[in-house]
Amino acid sequence: MINWTEIETAAPTPDLLAAVSAAMRSPDPETRDTHAYEQLCRWVPLLTPEQRLALGDEMAGRLSDPEIQARTFAPLVLAELVDAGAHRPAWLDAFAHWYPAESDLRGWDPGLGWLHAVAHGADLLGALGRSPLVADPAPLLDLASARLLAPTDHVLDAMEDDRLGRAIGQVLTRSELTERQALAWLDPIAATGRRKPGVVPATVSNTLRTLRVVYLLADRGVRPVPGAEPVALRHAAALRGRLAEVLAINTSYYLG
Repeated sequence: MINWTEIETAAPTPDLLAAVSAAMRSPDPETRDTHAYEQLCRWVPLLTPEQRLALGDEMAGRLSDPEIQARTFAPLVLAELVDAGAHRPAWLDAFAHWYPAESDLRGWDPGLGWLHAVAHGADLLGALGRSPLVADPAPLLDLASARLLAPTDHVLDAMEDDRLGRAIGQVLTRSELTERQALAWLDPIAATGRRKPGVVPATVSNTLRTLRVVYLLADRGVRPVPGAEPVALRHAAALRGRLAEVLAINTSYYLG
């Protein structure tokens, strides 16, 4: 049994680090979210480079865990590690395999607490987009598009669309992006065509709301981290134009 009060000020010894990392799989939301995740956030800046890589390898492996809460909290830890300057290409490979394929998109579960696969994955997407260790940001935009187009009957209901839109905006600040790359991720979305009359499918609703966030950020800029000054998105004018075209496919009643 971990004494969370005592561990708050403890050094991240190998045994303690292993115990807290294991607690990130807990189905108890207080253990997992309030204690284990917050403790790892405190420890990440204190870890050696080797410890960060080992922890990241463990979390990348969790993306294929049979337990939903284990899968969806692993990206949060990976995001902390990436922001701290740790990265392996294998982490991105594991993330790219998991993110568009995750079918359990519940934001909140009465027993498990926050799950938030789309939002937590978006936080990792944004961290990777900000990181100079990821030399080519364009595949991250394709990954976001794949997540939006993945079949689902679940309408995002806990601001996940805002988190994903913000992450896409952060990727779009990268100076390496050509204008074509900044727009190309929208092509598969446009190719889905106009929806049929009737109930709006969940994928369409989720996608439209996310793209509206990106449009706003293309106009106003996006903060890399909370409290920072907004940074302009690359090729913002062309991006706004293309976003408007794509949005108009299913919202012609107000976009023309």
